[in-house]
Amino acid sequence: MVWQWCRFGAASICFIIGIVFMVVAVFGVNRFQKALNRMHAAALGDTLGILFVFLGLILMRGISLDSLKLFLVILFFWMASPVSGHMISRLEAMTDEELGELFIIRKDLHPGKKEAVSKGCQLQEETITSKEQQFQKEDAALEEKDSI
Repeated sequence: MVWQWCRFGAASICFIIGIVFMVVAVFGVNRFQKALNRMHAAALGDTLGILFVFLGLILMRGISLDSLKLFLVILFFWMASPVSGHMISRLEAMTDEELGELFIIRKDLHPGKKEAVSKGCQLQEETITSKEQQFQKEDAALEEKDSI
């Protein structure tokens, strides 16, 4: 009798952990703005959430053929989820024009040292897209031609 209550308690804890992971994933998907960030949050929440929920179901059933089937479902999901996530992220990377943004941190080199030191202990951050850099080069070339 005590063993059944311990098994029930462990299964309940696994259910709660799995549900918490899934709820956190929902908030992560709604919080992030980029598709790749949303996909990452959803993939982690699904993977860990389903793992703990199915682990709770396995603990509830005990060692049986049903437990083996649930374990095989977990293995299939853990093999299929990364592959599908990778394919979706590749599609997003090929079709998103704003994904090519570069994040540049400018640092000044200290005259006597080779290590980088930031200005005023703060890093100057700029986001410059590759298209903007190309337009800047074209504008500079047009200005040089106009000045001649």
